[in-house]
Amino acid sequence: MLWWIGNIVLLVVVVPVLVALLNRVLAALERIRAASDHILAGGGALAGEFENVPETLAETGATVEAVSQGAVRYAGSVAKLLG
Repeated sequence: MLWWIGNIVLLVVVVPVLVALLNRVLAALERIRAASDHILAGGGALAGEFENVPETLAETGATVEAVSQGAVRYAGSVAKLLG
């Protein structure tokens, strides 16, 4: 008789709790899957934006070189005036 009571308790209490927990885990999994799909789509769109990076870095390097030469000349002139 106790065996039947244990089976009924298992079916009435434990199984619904397990189903509810499984439902929450699967819902979280679906949210994670949707977010990862969104991230993948954004990453694919962003990858096309990196085509001009080498040319832009070369232009930036040339600009930094020109500015540094001007700054050195300016600092030399200021040093002569103050010196």
